[in-house]
Parts: sequence; structure tokens; C-alpha cells
Amino acid sequence: MKDLSLVSINDFSKEEILKVVELAARFEKEPNQDLLKGKVVASLFFEPSTRTRLSFETAINRLGGRVIGFSDASSSSTTKGETLNDTIKMVSNYADLIVMRHPLEGSARYASEQSSVPIINAGDGANQHPTQTLLDLYSIQKTQGTLEDLNIFMVGDLKYGRTVHSLLQAMSHFNPKFNFIAPDELKMPDEYKIWLDSKGIPYYEHSEFTDIISKADILYMTRVQQERFVDPMEYEKVKNIYILRNSMLDNTKDNLRILHPLPRVNEINTDVDSNPKAYYFEQAENGVYARMAIIASILGLV
Repeated sequence: MKDLSLVSINDFSKEEILKVVELAARFEKEPNQDLLKGKVVASLFFEPSTRTRLSFETAINRLGGRVIGFSDASSSSTTKGETLNDTIKMVSNYADLIVMRHPLEGSARYASEQSSVPIINAGDGANQHPTQTLLDLYSIQKTQGTLEDLNIFMVGDLKYGRTVHSLLQAMSHFNPKFNFIAPDELKMPDEYKIWLDSKGIPYYEHSEFTDIISKADILYMTRVQQERFVDPMEYEKVKNIYILRNSMLDNTKDNLRILHPLPRVNEINTDVDSNPKAYYFEQAENGVYARMAIIASILGLV
């Protein structure tokens, strides 16, 4: 995978995914290294981010590298009309690697075609978020002891949720079963269901989740994303449709772990936070180790 961009989770083979998971575990045990000494990584966030941006910058610093870039597109020359093409060509002169988040679907693929250095997609609209997926896989491996034969429930915004789109594609290597829980307005897009059908992977769709999560190994909650809605009334109609409360976990499996890419609004009640099955804050920490593994792999440092 050396010198290859990571735009979609499908850019990595099963073997490469497993290598990142293994490396993440090694970096968690020994997080401070100088593998990136003398390297510069550009962090270009055209869209707001907290965990992804900060965990990438932490990963780069822990590996001994330097970070340049911006966390707000309004502070870049895009406000003067500079095109994405020109921005990428210019920044690739300054850095050994570019990490980019952009609101437009397909922007990361386009950037990878213009750049002279590898691009890591930190989220492109509602399309893909492959580094989130790799940290999710590491979290699942840590909590379940395996990635194989798991029953994964995805709840909430499955239409615009790029994290669930990437995760279902990555998990297809490991014989999963999926349960999709969403209102009609936010159902998993047909293109992903057709893709699962082509792989022979079973999935079931529901509109309620209270009585069925007892079968889950992983409960992946998502935020209904206000920024993806054109009509504010449509958002108001669905924003509170699923709220996970601690009392709902009484009859769930002992190995159940609750994941969430964060930020949380109110889809997980704070009374869940103290439950040992809640894993979303540890999941966010795992992002540092997974992103260390991704960077080191792409730059051929391990």
C-alpha cells in the first residue's frame, strides 16, 4: 500500500485492512515514535471536524512529524475563488502526505488524481470515511476478539451516514449479518443493498429497534445530520426518532458494544455512558492508533 492514496475503504484489500488493525495494536502499546521525523503532513479540512482532525494531528505528532494546513476553509484561498485542483497541486509541493475532508462527494478521488503525494480521505460528503472505518474495525476487534461472523446493527441516518457506508463494505470481508434501523427518509441507499446482495451478505431492515437489539454484537448508533438536509422541516421530523437509553440494554448480549462515530446530539442518552457496553469514547481514542497505522503504512515506514 506504500504511496497509495486511501480514498475508499475498497482501496485496501482484506490483508491490508488486517495489517492496519494489527499495527494499530502495536502503536497503542508504544505510541511515541519518530517514524515521521523530517516528514510534513498537510491537514486540509474544508468542513468542520473535531475528532478526525485532532486525532490525525495527534497521530502525526506522536510519530514525530510536522503538520501544516487549515481547519476552516474560510481561512484558505478558496474564499478567493481558488479551485480544489489548484489547492491540491500547490499543497502537494509542500507536504509528503495530504489528509483532506471536503463536503463534496468524490472530492477525495479527484484530489488523489491531481496530487503528486498520497491523499487520505478524512470524509467526502455523504460518500466515504475510510479512516473512521479502520478505527471502527480496530474497536470491534478489540472488544469482540474477532471480526468474523458478527451481527451488526446500524441505527439512525443510514442515507447520509458515510461511516456506515464504509463500515458495511469493510465488514463484507468477514461474513457479517446486518440489521438496518432507520426511518423511510434515512434508509440505507439501494446501491449499498444491491452491493450486499451481490456478495451474498444477509441484511434486514427495521423501523423500530427497542425489541430486537438483544441479538446485536455491535450496535452502531449515528447522528441525524442536520447539515445534510435541505429542508429544515424534514430534519425536525426525524431528528429524535431513535434515542438509546440505558434501560433498553438490560436484555442485550454480554459482549455487546455500542459504537458511535460522534459527535453525539441526543441519540444516545447520557445515562448509557456509565454502562460497560458503551464504547464510543474508547472508540474515539482508538482513532489515534488506527491513523498512526494508516499514515505509517501509506508512507512505507513499517
